[in-house]
Amino acid sequence: MTNGDVETMDKDGQWVNRVIGEPERSESYSSKEEAIEEGQALADQLGTTHTVRPAVAMGDITDPQE
Repeated sequence: MTNGDVETMDKDGQWVNRVIGEPERSESYSSKEEAIEEGQALADQLGTTHTVRPAVAMGDITDPQE
């Protein structure tokens, strides 16, 4: 990735768009879909590349069986 490229990734359960080399332009979103849409729009605006990083499985049980 080069400066100006946009990266969408999961960060502790929140989806984040970051612009490489410009941390002040980072934004967080509550849904993956919204982050991807906004990330692509930002990359289009900047004339750069947009990359989506898959969420890393944490192994946490979120809905335990009783």
